[in-house]
Amino acid sequence: MVVLVTGASGQLGQAIQFISGNYPQIDFVFCSSSDLEITNKENCKEVFAKFQPNFCINAAAYTAVDKAESEPEKAHLINVVGARNLAEVCKETNATLLHVSTDFVFDGNNTKPYNEEDLPNPTGVYGQTKLDGEKAIQEILEQHFILRTSWVYSQFANNFMKTMLRLASERDTLSVVNDQIGTPTNAVDLAEALITMLIKTYNLQSTTHNLFGIYNFSNEGQCSWYDFAAKIFELNKISINLVPIPSTSFPTPAKRPAYSVLDKSKIKAAFGIDIKGWEESLNKTK
Repeated sequence: MVVLVTGASGQLGQAIQFISGNYPQIDFVFCSSSDLEITNKENCKEVFAKFQPNFCINAAAYTAVDKAESEPEKAHLINVVGARNLAEVCKETNATLLHVSTDFVFDGNNTKPYNEEDLPNPTGVYGQTKLDGEKAIQEILEQHFILRTSWVYSQFANNFMKTMLRLASERDTLSVVNDQIGTPTNAVDLAEALITMLIKTYNLQSTTHNLFGIYNFSNEGQCSWYDFAAKIFELNKISINLVPIPSTSFPTPAKRPAYSVLDKSKIKAAFGIDIKGWEESLNKTK
């Protein structure tokens, strides 16, 4: 089985590489943007023709949430045109696409965890481009999985955990918002979930059309960014004056969902994935 991974130098791409040795039955092909530019369809065709993947995990994305407000064309090019290109080439080559999306497709007005049937309503450019990318894939390719996730962190690349640890080494006091509720997701757990999905799909072959579609994945539980930061410092035995503040005290160009906890019932039922709690997973990454 050949699995092509886009965005190999990003956080999720590195997490997949980190665990790839655990799956000797899979021939992984890792492509950074210099190897495969998803916004260039001809380049996509060339790479797919060379490696002939059964699956493509699209871990490439424009994820600079605030910057997207001032760079909407760039966000659209990567998150929409790139997703469309991959869907078209997957259709032409009979490959299955596993595409990673985000909790930012929701407005955050829910008071209970979002399921896959809840109506998306993004409030910013990033969320809108990710939703438009989802729609492009759905219109083109039957053989697809869209995996929505949230608050991804790991020992790789740039993320909230690493930012908190860096700031704690520079400051005595740190203010973090406490009125945005979601779930941290360990990128390695997300990588494991994606690989579990493609292995089951490969083994089931002709019956998997019933499984294609949108799924949610994050770790279990919920917290605020303040809670997340507090747990990071606790596990790393860092003493710092951590101050909870409302979002209004920390204005950003892009509006964040106030509540974006994801319901994981569907992925657990379909793929039998055992999902760790966010604190347990964080404890293994500290």
